[in-house]
Amino acid sequence: MYDNVMLLKDIVDNTPLPIAVYTGNELKVELANSAMIRTWGKGDNVIGKNYLEILPEIQNQQIFDQALAVFKTGVPFHAKDKKVDLVINGVLKSHYFNYSFIPLFDAQKNIYGVMNTGADVTDLHQAREQVQNSDHWLRMAVGSSGMGTYQIDLASKKITTCGNFNTIWSIEGEVTNEQLIARLHPEDQKLREEAHQKAQLTGKMSYEARIVNDDGYLRWAKIDGKIIKDENGNPTTIIGIVQDIHEQKEFEQELKRQVAQNTEELQRSNDDLLHFAGVVSHDLKEPVRKIKTFNSLLRNESETIFNENSKKYLNKVDQSAERMQTIIEGILAYSTLDKKTQTVKTINLDEVIENIKTDLELIIKEKGAILVISELPKIEGAPILIQQLFYNLISNALKFSKADQPPRVIISSIMINRNGQDFLEISIKDNGIGLDSTNYEKIFTAFERLHSKDQYEGNGLGLALCKKIVKRHNGDIRVIAELDNGAEFIVALPLQQFKDTI
Repeated sequence: MYDNVMLLKDIVDNTPLPIAVYTGNELKVELANSAMIRTWGKGDNVIGKNYLEILPEIQNQQIFDQALAVFKTGVPFHAKDKKVDLVINGVLKSHYFNYSFIPLFDAQKNIYGVMNTGADVTDLHQAREQVQNSDHWLRMAVGSSGMGTYQIDLASKKITTCGNFNTIWSIEGEVTNEQLIARLHPEDQKLREEAHQKAQLTGKMSYEARIVNDDGYLRWAKIDGKIIKDENGNPTTIIGIVQDIHEQKEFEQELKRQVAQNTEELQRSNDDLLHFAGVVSHDLKEPVRKIKTFNSLLRNESETIFNENSKKYLNKVDQSAERMQTIIEGILAYSTLDKKTQTVKTINLDEVIENIKTDLELIIKEKGAILVISELPKIEGAPILIQQLFYNLISNALKFSKADQPPRVIISSIMINRNGQDFLEISIKDNGIGLDSTNYEKIFTAFERLHSKDQYEGNGLGLALCKKIVKRHNGDIRVIAELDNGAEFIVALPLQQFKDTI
């Protein structure tokens, strides 16, 4: 039968927990298992040596005194997470131990030795320190940010807070759920209930509410939270952050007020502009028409003989009235374009171009213009606007021609794809006077003229109107030109509009 003493020795030697036994006032080492020998780091030859002989570095660390007191009094001693400096491989290094000194008694209840057990918890200590440091820095960050944190134990309903939580909620001392709810503005308590109900499904909670202090002062706060569950999926804790957003809310409300005010002023301005356009179209068109009519009657007066100067003046009156009528119609079209909703229809561009050729028949014949037109596909848009768009572009190509050669206008198209949508890119290219590249953007500005009205007719609204029409059709327009070498206007329009009106 295996000797009980040997069995006990084997058990102690193979135990991963460091164990040693000391006797006498010098605490001579009678037993030390492999785990304790590795912990001391002084080699295997330790049995029979005194404690301080093996570990002289602990003499000023009270450890020897603790063990000797146990040997003399019989009262056990336990230390937890105790710092111990040990010299291992010639290097003094700090360790942390949970250790005990336990008295050993013989059959007569006399103390004959002390058993020392220990566990190296250095890694655990360092990990705990890191957590504590992280928590410290987190608390500092939360405090400096003006936010507050909270934790609610769902079983006990206890609420733990830190940072500016109590300041934001205007609460002192221990916080209860009832106090928090009572601080919420009555109109916002439903938001809280809805947020908590949603959190039961999503695990996350977020809402904004007004907090009322004792003086009735309101302050906006944003509350975020997350539900923590146990291993069985049962909610145990809510953790979260509360943030003071009062200044942000005040800024938003002021911004909304200013936007509403500016929108109202803009609407009033637009209404005034529309009214002005109405006045222009109705009140001014009639006097201009009468000027033209009476000027024509005067010119055809049979009993009056006009000399050459008089005839020249009558022609100038007629030309001025004609120009005035053009300006009036241009202002009306430009100012009212954004006010009128147009129905989207399928448009045959070939028919549009043919109608424009008919409208411009006189100037085409007068200038001997040549129009080279490729077959164009159908697109979706507002017919009256598309007609106006191409009328203006072709009319411009004929108007700004060179004096010494007939206008030549080439109209062609290609299909392109932009972000998965089909576009038709239409080119209107002429051989006219062109323009400098520095004026590419300027020509699309309302009332902007690059030439004297005595050189070329117009009101400075044609291309600005074109840009508006193209934009309403979700397209774009650009120009490529060279001074004295013609211009090419390129219009890109989607084949399909995604609304019934524009």
